[in-house]
Amino acid sequence: MSYSLPLGADHHVGTFVKTTSPQVIEILGGSGLDFAVLDAEHAPYDRAALDLSLLAGRAAQLPLFVRVAEHTAACLLSVLDLGATGVLVPHVDTEQDARAAVAHCRYVGGDRGYSSSPRAAGYGALGMKQAIAHGDRSIVACQIESVAAVENAARIAAVPGVDVLFIGRADLALSMGLDNAQDPRVSTATEGVICAALAAGKTAGMFVGSTAEREKYRALGVSWFIQGSDQSLLRQAAQAIARPHSQETSS
Repeated sequence: MSYSLPLGADHHVGTFVKTTSPQVIEILGGSGLDFAVLDAEHAPYDRAALDLSLLAGRAAQLPLFVRVAEHTAACLLSVLDLGATGVLVPHVDTEQDARAAVAHCRYVGGDRGYSSSPRAAGYGALGMKQAIAHGDRSIVACQIESVAAVENAARIAAVPGVDVLFIGRADLALSMGLDNAQDPRVSTATEGVICAALAAGKTAGMFVGSTAEREKYRALGVSWFIQGSDQSLLRQAAQAIARPHSQETSS
């Protein structure tokens, strides 16, 4: 299953998945979303749960990324071997962090270990040359979510193999000593990262909470959006049909 980042005026919309159920992936696969991201950083995904969800993504023809818990070689190798379309790497603060993450995701010029046995290599059916070519197309999105990362955004974007700068405004706010991701100082930093990504010819991505916010940042050049999560979508739908609480009248 191939996936290409949006080009030009196009944009893609996905959602976080935090419930470790392959049936959720099947349902999202028929929703019209462009992709989804399994949140192994903040949700209770172990390797078995990731394996089932990525298998469901294949069956539902829904490209799946994994936000990894850490950007070690072993962690990135594991999710890519399972067949993830790409990885969302948290807390990439420096050019060196970005280079290391890319190296862990690449066979050629990197240090990703090769095996013909996992899903990514077609369980041995692809052959080494084809499996390497396929694996080296994995998308690497670096999450910019600290003051240091904002300051280094242009250098991170310039690293070959970094495909997306993804702005995490909540952790960025915390890094700035703030408790509001909508603070104007966070917005200014966000716009600076968007400019750095676009100037380097890379995709700018971010998490948004609403379609209106998505359109606001789309006008600024962001084209890869994660909007909400399976949890928030479920809660919103349930609230929409819930019976209003009856009010007790005092006598």
